[in-house]
Amino acid sequence: MAVTATNSAATIGMDYMKLLVTQLQNQNPMEPLDNNEMAAQLAQLSSLEQLESMNGTFQQVLDSQQRLQATDLIGKEVEFLPEGLTDVVVGQVEAVHFTDDSTRLTVGGYEIDMNQVQSVRG
Repeated sequence: MAVTATNSAATIGMDYMKLLVTQLQNQNPMEPLDNNEMAAQLAQLSSLEQLESMNGTFQQVLDSQQRLQATDLIGKEVEFLPEGLTDVVVGQVEAVHFTDDSTRLTVGGYEIDMNQVQSVRG
């Protein structure tokens, strides 16, 4: 996930640099870009890149926390609403499966998304 955030920041940085070069190439020679204005724009770019990096780090922390929570559910009884059903089902979590974009639980023959869990019983 950090790779995505880094790639996103790099893409934004490259797009910004292209815009800045275009701005410099097309500026009025009689009124060139002010040094303070350019410094402010570069500072904004730096801030944006740092925020993108932090976003990637926070996403990694969130993913780790979700994995820990999911593994703590093994052996516990959960209440959930399976897709396509109107009645709540109760069952014991047998296994946890991780994919790139979701955390799935095996509960009594159902494979459910962790977000479907409505309550946990000790």
